Amino acid sequence: MRFRTVTLGCKVNQYETQWLRAAFLANGWEEAEEDAAPEEVDLVLVNTCSVTAESDAKSRKTVAHFGKLYPRAEIVVTGCYAASAPDDAAKLPHVSEVVSDKRLLADFLERRGLVNIPSGVKGLAERHRAYVKVQDGCRVGCAYCIIPTTRPYLKSRPIADVVREARDLADAHYREIVLTGIHLGHYGLDFCPMTPDERARVAAGEAPPDSAGNARKLTLADYLARQALTPVEDRVDLAQLLRALTELNLPNMRYRLGSLEAVEVSDAMLAVFEERPDALCPHFHLSMQSGDDEVLAAMKRRWLSGPYIAKCEEICARIPDAALTTDVIVGFPDETDANFQRTCDVVRKLNFSRVHVFRYSARPGTVAASMPNQIPEPIKKERVKELIRVAKEEREKFARKFVGRNARMIVEDFVCDGNATFAKGTTDRYYEALVPIGGAAKQIEIAPGDVLNIVLRGLQGDVFTAEPAQA
Repeated sequence: MRFRTVTLGCKVNQYETQWLRAAFLANGWEEAEEDAAPEEVDLVLVNTCSVTAESDAKSRKTVAHFGKLYPRAEIVVTGCYAASAPDDAAKLPHVSEVVSDKRLLADFLERRGLVNIPSGVKGLAERHRAYVKVQDGCRVGCAYCIIPTTRPYLKSRPIADVVREARDLADAHYREIVLTGIHLGHYGLDFCPMTPDERARVAAGEAPPDSAGNARKLTLADYLARQALTPVEDRVDLAQLLRALTELNLPNMRYRLGSLEAVEVSDAMLAVFEERPDALCPHFHLSMQSGDDEVLAAMKRRWLSGPYIAKCEEICARIPDAALTTDVIVGFPDETDANFQRTCDVVRKLNFSRVHVFRYSARPGTVAASMPNQIPEPIKKERVKELIRVAKEEREKFARKFVGRNARMIVEDFVCDGNATFAKGTTDRYYEALVPIGGAAKQIEIAPGDVLNIVLRGLQGDVFTAEPAQA
């Protein structure tokens, strides 16, 4: 039996696809090549995205494409589009099954006769920096976001499982692990026991327990109430996970955090970064979405700009030259020119090393989609263009501080330019670098996944030119 996998969307989806892939391979299935003939593929797993209306459309188009490409194969649809519109997904051509809840993937595999279900992954196809999913679910409820509907259950992986997976990935020659989750900063919240009030309601039969499979959708307030009643020494959080991973002392291994809310960067977490600069990348991706308090309130974000700015400044004070990256949504309903300019001001103030700029698009099913005063597309496009210009200036300003300094790079690929060949990779501060493999460098055995100590010599656009550091 042969299968193919297709992934749309975030790092969590990419990890989950690799987990599915590992399960099929462990049970004797073969992975078909991308150019496999129609009769050579028995099953196609499409892991979909639903973060925007465009993502929904792309998911439908992808499912239809593979149904047409492999008309004899079973098409199985999972992911966030399968969760947000399972009936629509089931109606697409050649779809044999829709797994609308990611918690049911193990059941799906068992129904297919797969008995060797992996607890993690040992590789990520062609990637040389590994993603490790440590948390799932979000209950925050930002006005523009559908994810609390498609992934409403908080679920964290035990530290021992993550540690075991890190060892396996190190054995497979991975030298960077990116910890990722749907709401990474809420790692461990679901480990807190039920409150006395919840236990009483469960005992009275008024509500099913959520300890076995999260049978009901708790609110974020419920989870935070549990945490507040749990002694500090009994809580499990992201700082503890980072400490456990760094204490493995895996040779040349470094860890990078995925997206976080700024105020979720705790004092304990920063202490681990201070203690282990050799193992933790000084890079924090802190979702901002807007630098204006009126817009943040309309977005139903949990924190306004003041706490966000203060936390970024604290990080930079404690972690020298920390690289801060962020996301910004431009053109949210009712955003004025003054609101937008305040966002630009915050981007300048915090000197981000990278800003991912998104033009707001109404996502059906969210609060923001029905808000009045939707911003006209031409205005949104102009604001996106302006913010990208501001962000580029700040990115270059931050990057130029590192010209002439040493860095660590994970080799991910090789590129050719004329007669020259370069090793291409990612630095600890999440910049791309090119190292020529010629002259003296020919004596260095370099393979994808290797760690190179380099000297950053120049900056061309977003990419550093570099050379191997002297031993």
